[in-house]
Amino acid sequence: MKTALLTHADGLLHVTPAGMPEQVARLAYIQRALEDLDLLRVDPPLAEDADIARCHPQDYIDFVRAKVPSDGFAGLDRDTDAETFLSPTSYNAVWRAAGGAVKAVDMVLSGEAQNAFVAMRPPGHHAEQSLPMGFCIFGNVAIAAKHALDHHGLDRVAVVDFDVHHGNGTQALLQDDPRALVITSQQMPLWPGTGAASDRGPHGTVLNLPLAPGTDGNHAISEYEAKVIPALIKHAPDLILISAGFDAHQDDPLAQLNWTADTYTRLTDMLTQTAQTLCKGRVVSVLEGGYDLDALAACARAHVLSLMKAAQ
Repeated sequence: MKTALLTHADGLLHVTPAGMPEQVARLAYIQRALEDLDLLRVDPPLAEDADIARCHPQDYIDFVRAKVPSDGFAGLDRDTDAETFLSPTSYNAVWRAAGGAVKAVDMVLSGEAQNAFVAMRPPGHHAEQSLPMGFCIFGNVAIAAKHALDHHGLDRVAVVDFDVHHGNGTQALLQDDPRALVITSQQMPLWPGTGAASDRGPHGTVLNLPLAPGTDGNHAISEYEAKVIPALIKHAPDLILISAGFDAHQDDPLAQLNWTADTYTRLTDMLTQTAQTLCKGRVVSVLEGGYDLDALAACARAHVLSLMKAAQ
């Protein structure tokens, strides 16, 4: 089987104001970095409201739809930050980002692909039930996790989020469901200020790994070996989902971790090998952050090459 790549030109139409780090070029750089790879290329569909509603109430979905402007930009933030916007051509991008994550789950669970990478934007791991924030509008990976559980009937899933910022939205959307294990590593202190190691969620199914500024890839890998892999083994998921943020790279402008592209190769290798043991190698990865364009492209390519190696 192959690795599936779900990406679409609509992701380039989610325009953000000048100077925003979450910009059109992020996806353009990733698409260019992956264009020569032998991947199963699939257009992500628009998500159905019913899929999104597994994580977000319908009135919030309707709010987002109504906020798409006819011109200029519409700010979505509700007194949280000033970073989450819609442009006139954002609608398809937002709905395809969620729909691509759902489609990737369908493909992997049906055996059409061994694993998958969803390269779409906007990202999703900061979006809470009715709260857009941090460039995120819908909780794409959480929606995918719920789809796997509720539509496909899996017993358990796990989300591993290695973005440099805490996946507060994914935790908020999944922590009440004991079938979902949510693991996040993040620099601390850093926005959004959540993700303490003491926060285990109401069912003990949250594992936060705070990393001090300056933490390098070797230390991070050691933390994953000591804490993440045992947690995955204990939970025994039927599918592993990855929130793939590449902003822990040493060149990223928004944080101060010192990972390299090789760190992402080693980390992805570790997760795919664990998936092979636990869940027949079934992995779905969804793009989150990463704001130095060259580093983002290099790390995304390293991540996808590792997925491809696991699919052989």
